[in-house]
Amino acid sequence: MHITLESDYAVRIVSCLAKENKRLDAKTISQKNSVSLRFALKILRKLVETGIVKSYKGMQGGYELAKKPSEISLCDVIETVEGTYHFSRCLEDGYECSCGRSGDCCYQKAFSNITEMVKKELKSWTFDRLVNE
Repeated sequence: MHITLESDYAVRIVSCLAKENKRLDAKTISQKNSVSLRFALKILRKLVETGIVKSYKGMQGGYELAKKPSEISLCDVIETVEGTYHFSRCLEDGYECSCGRSGDCCYQKAFSNITEMVKKELKSWTFDRLVNE
């Protein structure tokens, strides 16, 4: 099990912006992270929509972090790309469990605990911590 390539690239893009600590154009971001320009723009658009990254137009345009690296966690970036993290789809709203015991299923309890542990750890890893280690 691993995160998607899009999430991996999103993490790299945010790390790049945190390390550079200045406005970068999309082409530079894509080159520094070995991501196609088209894919980088798709990811940057999502990061802008959620307020993690700011976008600027014009000759001095580009992208920079909208928040301090200490205010952005791995969880923020991954959930921007993937949606709310759940260890199992049986934890998603509206999912009908095949066992018929929605809410008190032993698997839902286990998967819920695992989800919370993973999210807690992802939230503990902020980009200031990541780029300085």
